[in-house]
Amino acid sequence: MRIDTCGTSCPQPVLMTKKALDNNPSSDEIEVLTDNNTSKTNVKKYLLSNGFNVKIEEKDDAFVVRGIK
Repeated sequence: MRIDTCGTSCPQPVLMTKKALDNNPSSDEIEVLTDNNTSKTNVKKYLLSNGFNVKIEEKDDAFVVRGIK
């Protein structure tokens, strides 16, 4: 599952991530595209607190936060 949160500011990216996971409870992988450091950090913290292993990749002017269970 992949969600694009570019152009939004916190807490919106975390809320969008939570909603995506709530709507897909059996999902064990998610990619969140964000374009700012604060959102990158907050999405990472949210995913870690929900049992995901997190990897972050910088791509162009954005970050891809990958969560895998």
